[in-house]
Amino acid sequence: MSDQSADSAPLRIRRWEQRTEVPLFGASLLFLLGYAVRVLAPADTGPWRDIALALVGVTWLVFAADYAVRLRLSGLGLRFVRVHWLDTVVLLLPLLRPLRLIRVYTAVQQRQERPRLSLYARVITYAGATALLLGFSAALAVYDQEHKAPGASIRTFGDSVWWACETLTTVGYGDTVPVTTGGRIVASGLMACGLALLGAVTGSFSSWLVQVFTREDERRPPERE
Repeated sequence: MSDQSADSAPLRIRRWEQRTEVPLFGASLLFLLGYAVRVLAPADTGPWRDIALALVGVTWLVFAADYAVRLRLSGLGLRFVRVHWLDTVVLLLPLLRPLRLIRVYTAVQQRQERPRLSLYARVITYAGATALLLGFSAALAVYDQEHKAPGASIRTFGDSVWWACETLTTVGYGDTVPVTTGGRIVASGLMACGLALLGAVTGSFSSWLVQVFTREDERRPPERE
């Protein structure tokens, strides 16, 4: 009986993910919206900052409930924390939820007969959307940490967005740099993500070019002697 339960656990989790990934992605956008209002809204905006804080708290509770359900359905007990480490990290740092965007796409495609985009287009689209959401999230987090710090070069949200663009593209002009511990931790994570996303896009584009040139060579008639 226990063996049957263990065998059905992956199926139960897969069904749960298919039903919840898209709504949870919507909740993550609401979380990001609430966090953005909380960070960017002036202190004298009345109840808006409190509403944004409540929105952040409610959406995080939704993420926590989803995590608890996944843990129970997995049948792994506390091993779930280690096996599904990305889910654990995303629960602790909800601003990293864009990293789960590939699961959202998979959940949508499983409801259709076949993917609408080719493999290379999917990689580039996923990497681009992830870079956009991660860059915006990192810009908010760094601005929240930096704009009041002594000696900071990131004083406005525009400075933070420019810094995020520099970091994601691995350019690093050095005109805006985080000086706080929290800002540097965010920067380290964004640099790692930027390298991974840039490598994914470059590799996919290069592979697509090779495939196109190979097809052209195959279609070209052989030269006569």
